[in-house]
Amino acid sequence: MSRIRTFVAIDLGKKARGRCIALQEALGVPGVRWVRPETMHLTLVFLGDVEDRELARVCKAVAAGCAGHEPFAIEITGVGCFPNPAKPRTIWAGVGEGAEEVVALQASVDAALVGAGLYRTEEKAFRPHVTLGRFKHGDDVTATVAAHAAWGAGACQVSEVLVMSSEMLGAGPEYTVLGRVGL
Repeated sequence: MSRIRTFVAIDLGKKARGRCIALQEALGVPGVRWVRPETMHLTLVFLGDVEDRELARVCKAVAAGCAGHEPFAIEITGVGCFPNPAKPRTIWAGVGEGAEEVVALQASVDAALVGAGLYRTEEKAFRPHVTLGRFKHGDDVTATVAAHAAWGAGACQVSEVLVMSSEMLGAGPEYTVLGRVGL
């Protein structure tokens, strides 16, 4: 049996992804390993390594979690850092409009995966975001984050949820869609 690094995500769409790329360039922050454009997404649940024989059950649980959710719009807006801009490890773009819908969708998918015995809920509260980059040694970027607080990528439509695999390669992760669930 093989194990596949698996996560559940929302695709950003071409327009929002393009604006996130422009933001990466505009930020000009040193010491960041930027996320490649083709890998930008909004993670709902990170499952980690899943046995390949369990992937059908994962897709079925995600479908159950998505049931009853209608398509909605989200706006990718603002910039922040985890754990904070003074000691950043990750720099991200947030979600404005549609954040409540994303949180509700994530909670439903999370509950379905937990109910199927495929996942254990994270202790940290879910905070919808798009990772832009990761710091090796993060210097204080408080001023940069504040300067881009009003940045926005515009709205994008969320009409499906993706079950994805992630294979770590030398140039960064390579993602493959394992399943699609329409809203």
